[in-house]
Amino acid sequence: MFTGIVTQMGEVRSVKPRAGNLHRITIACDYPRAELIDGASIACSGVCMTVVGAGEEDGRAWFAVDAAAETLALTTVGRWRHGERVNLERPLKFGDELGGHLVAGHVDGLAAVVEREDMTDKSPAEMARFALRAPPDLARFIAAKGSVTLDGVSLTVNEVDGDTFSVLIIPHTLAVTTFGALQKGDDVNLEIDTMARYAARLMETQ
Repeated sequence: MFTGIVTQMGEVRSVKPRAGNLHRITIACDYPRAELIDGASIACSGVCMTVVGAGEEDGRAWFAVDAAAETLALTTVGRWRHGERVNLERPLKFGDELGGHLVAGHVDGLAAVVEREDMTDKSPAEMARFALRAPPDLARFIAAKGSVTLDGVSLTVNEVDGDTFSVLIIPHTLAVTTFGALQKGDDVNLEIDTMARYAARLMETQ
């Protein structure tokens, strides 16, 4: 489990196709090399992935993950190329502060950015409002003032209008996540709130 509080941005160093419709992806990061153990989980732009190798190059640590066909098809992982920036988070430990909300790292689908409104005239922007369109089958799980995870970032939903919803990104989040570069037309990995998912399921069975 994760919290949706990104700890750093990593950089995709390589993407190599492998047998069985797998892609081996290598990501450079600033985590201590000793902590990058085979079998460990790391959320990469909201996708829970398993470390299958690690090392150091040019004074910086890196880790490798394998992405299967479903992940490549249903998330943005299939579009990652050399130089891509990705949001990283290590798993929640018992006793850690839960700063965001409980995030599984199981992406439900893609949300499309339909509008970006920078709230200041400065460059780079200090605050921005994003409007996004969710897939129809997922939109019903998104509620105003509820939680949603976008590219691994825990966010509060401001407004909802049909299948479109908006979020406000504060200066800190713009600076330390990939949201600073996000533009209209981009897709982001969407994970709905676990509580919303189970509440809807309970209503369906009544």
